Amino acid sequence: MADFRNYQNRAQSGAQSGAMIDEGLRAYMLKVYNLMALGLAITGVAAYLSFSLAFANGQITAFGQAIYLSPLKWVVILAPLAMVFFLSFRINRMSVAAATTTFWVYAALVGLSLSSIFIIYTGQSVVQTFFVTAASFGALSLFGYTTKRDLSAMGSFLMMGLFGLIIATLVNIFLASSALQFAISVIGVLIFAGLTAWDTQRIKEMYYEADDVTVAGRKAIMGALSLYLDFINLFMFLLQFMGNRR
Repeated sequence: MADFRNYQNRAQSGAQSGAMIDEGLRAYMLKVYNLMALGLAITGVAAYLSFSLAFANGQITAFGQAIYLSPLKWVVILAPLAMVFFLSFRINRMSVAAATTTFWVYAALVGLSLSSIFIIYTGQSVVQTFFVTAASFGALSLFGYTTKRDLSAMGSFLMMGLFGLIIATLVNIFLASSALQFAISVIGVLIFAGLTAWDTQRIKEMYYEADDVTVAGRKAIMGALSLYLDFINLFMFLLQFMGNRR
């Protein structure tokens, strides 16, 4: 009888511990998604405001000339890349508040650099592509969160593919091949679709219930950054297919 009661106590203790982990994991993932969503909102607002300031009555303004035509455009293009490297390497030395603020600044810089898409594509096609991306991202992220399959092997393969995609993109800057650009767009969609599922599973596995508030906050920010990058890149490659050019 005593053994049976001990077994019951252990079972109840294990069930309570599992429930606490599940509740903590849900709160952690919700924070990751909220941070990512707010980052995307900041990017969208920054992109639209930048485009609005760049053109007035169909004419490019001094601000537009500065960010699109002057040498400053390279700062606009490269600043987000520098910021994401800074955040990735400095995250463990930053407070949660500082890391969060850096993420918001990064999202705004991405919006500034992406504002030129409104020059190339119609506003309607940009909005349509955004909703298609959101639906696709949601389905892929849900798969990564719920699947029991280990996606780590797929992740390693996708990362190698990503490096190859970057090299091909750089080469095509000089070749300007439409066929190669089409291939890059197709491969880019497939790679970032897979990375969305893999990153979601990786972020989920990063959760540890014993983490303190600071460590958990840093993990959530880096998780949000990973999913944010997946969404933005998936959106840009899909836009090359679905976008109607002006």
